Order: sequence, then C-alpha cells, then structure tokens
Amino acid sequence: MPITVNLRYTGTNGSARAFAEEMISSGTVDAIRAEEGNLRYEYYQSLDDPETILLIDSWAGQEAIDAHHASPMMATIAFLREKYDLHMTVERYSSADTPETENQFIRK
Repeated sequence: MPITVNLRYTGTNGSARAFAEEMISSGTVDAIRAEEGNLRYEYYQSLDDPETILLIDSWAGQEAIDAHHASPMMATIAFLREKYDLHMTVERYSSADTPETENQFIRK
C-alpha cells in the first residue's frame, strides 16, 4: 500500500527554500526520485508562511521507505538540514482509493 509523508521544513531568512534549492541543484532530489519505490518527491512553498517548505514524499510501501532511509542520500539530507538549521514536522498517510461519492467533486 502506498505511503505518503508530508514533511514541513521551517527555518528563518529563507533557509528552508535555500535547503530545497540545494537539494535540487546538488542532484540529491533526482537521485531520490530514481530510487526503487519512489512515487513522488516534490517541494512546495507555503503561501501562508514563506519560511516553510512542504515536501510531499510518496513511496510504494514501507520497504521502499526503509531502503531510502538506509541510503547514502540520508547523510546528505541530514547535513543540509543542519547547515540550514531547519526544524521539521511530519505527517504520514496511507493511500486509499477515492470513494465513488467523492469523485463527483474531483475535476479532472
């Protein structure tokens, strides 16, 4: 069952955005997206709080997340979190099919 993790990175003086930009420019994001079982790895900036960046991180299942956590990319991510002095909150979701009753509200 797919698992999505929402991570909010919060810093000061644009540090969360600088973190995301370095993750992208260093090739770390591309390497993570290429990992087996990665379904989505995307950063978004909050309109309500410009010091917060949201990462939506989706995986095919717990085994894929565990493999990612054991990968060399985690050392890079940890280093950059420290470099930019970021604080985090995490939410975790298991994917489910959209009930037919909700499909009427989805515009495709």
